[in-house]
Amino acid sequence: MKSIFKISGMTCNGCKLSVEDKLRSLDGVDKAHVDLTKGEAIVHSNNPISFSLISESLPPKYKVIRTANSQNNGTAKVSKIIQLKPLFIILVYISIASLLLNFKNWNSTNAMLDFMGLFYIIFSFFKILDVKGFSASFRMYDPLAKKLPLYGIIYPFIEILLGIMFLTRIKVKLALILTIIVLGITSIGVTHTLLNKKSISCACLGTTLKLPMTEATFIENALMIIMAFILLI
Repeated sequence: MKSIFKISGMTCNGCKLSVEDKLRSLDGVDKAHVDLTKGEAIVHSNNPISFSLISESLPPKYKVIRTANSQNNGTAKVSKIIQLKPLFIILVYISIASLLLNFKNWNSTNAMLDFMGLFYIIFSFFKILDVKGFSASFRMYDPLAKKLPLYGIIYPFIEILLGIMFLTRIKVKLALILTIIVLGITSIGVTHTLLNKKSISCACLGTTLKLPMTEATFIENALMIIMAFILLI
C-alpha cells in the first residue's frame, strides 16, 4: 500500500535522510522515500499507516499532511477533523471570554473588539513559539510572505501589536484597516491554495499544533475581516 505525505520544514539532504530514517524505522513500513524538491514522503506498507503515527514520529520542525493521493482517505478525513479540534476549541474560548468581559454592561462593539484582540494575542503566542518554522510555513501560501520573507518573521509581532490596539482601544480605526489589509492578503493565498487543492499545513497556530489547510482557515480570516468592516461602518 502506497501513501503520500506532504512534509514541510525539510531544507537540506540531511533533513531528507533524517526523515527517511525515522519513517523506515516505523512498524509496518516496508519502504520510505523522501522527495526533497516536492516536499513529499512516499511510504509503502502492507497495512494502512496511521497519520498520527507518521506525524508523531518526526521532530516538531517537520509538519505533515496526508495528500489526496494517499490510500485510506476515510482515515485521512477523520484525521483532518481531529487535527482542527484545537482551532475550534480556541475560537470557542475566545468567544466565551469576549462575552463574559461584556456580560454586565453589554456592548456588541466592545465584545467584537475584545474578540479580535484576544484572537490576535492568542494566535500570535503559538506563532512566537517557533517563529522560524512559522515563517517557513506561512511563505507556502501568503503572497506577501513569498515575496518578502522578512514579513513572515515579523508577522507574529504585527498580530501582538494589533491585539494590544484592540484590547486597549488605541487607534482602533487604524487596527481595523490593518486587519482588513493583512488578513485580506492572507485570504487570497488561502483561497488560491484551496482552489488548487494543495495539501499544505496551516500556519495560523504556528508549528506547535499541526493543522491542515482547510476551509476553516478561510472562515476564521473572513470572520475577522467581516467584523472589521462592521466596526468601521
